[in-house]
Amino acid sequence: MLDTTVSTTDETTALGARLAAVLRAGDLVVLTGPLGAGKTTLTRGLGAALGARGQVSSPTFVLARTHPTTAGPDLVHVDAYRLSDPLELDDLDLDWDGSIVVVEWGRGFVDGVSDAVLDVEITRATGAAAPAGDDGPEAEATDPDDVPDEPRRVVVTATGARWADTTL
Repeated sequence: MLDTTVSTTDETTALGARLAAVLRAGDLVVLTGPLGAGKTTLTRGLGAALGARGQVSSPTFVLARTHPTTAGPDLVHVDAYRLSDPLELDDLDLDWDGSIVVVEWGRGFVDGVSDAVLDVEITRATGAAAPAGDDGPEAEATDPDDVPDEPRRVVVTATGARWADTTL
């Protein structure tokens, strides 16, 4: 669906806004990438474009945050990093059908939740290691704008009939 490179946090945020333009209630977005890759930054851009209320930050320690939006469905931002079993995700009692749900670290945890998924993989384009001090989920919980600007490859893959006629 999309294979692009973003070079700055501003470009990552803008890509999130671009994704927001095609999302609607019931959509599931799975974000994958190493710590500090920009998953939360992308979600922040998505939330800003949707008019999400409250600061969109990593839900690493609370697991999930619901952000009402000014118009349209709520944005539910989930971090599955600390989950050990997909059933724990089910225990969160998320509004899968009425919200736009974004799950960081969601591969293997959201299988079967929806037959239509936007899978977003973010990798450092240079193959560089994580920034110094980026050695655990606590790093992702800090301000994502503290992550240095460097190129990242973003690959968006869509599965399911919902995405058949959608372009980014």
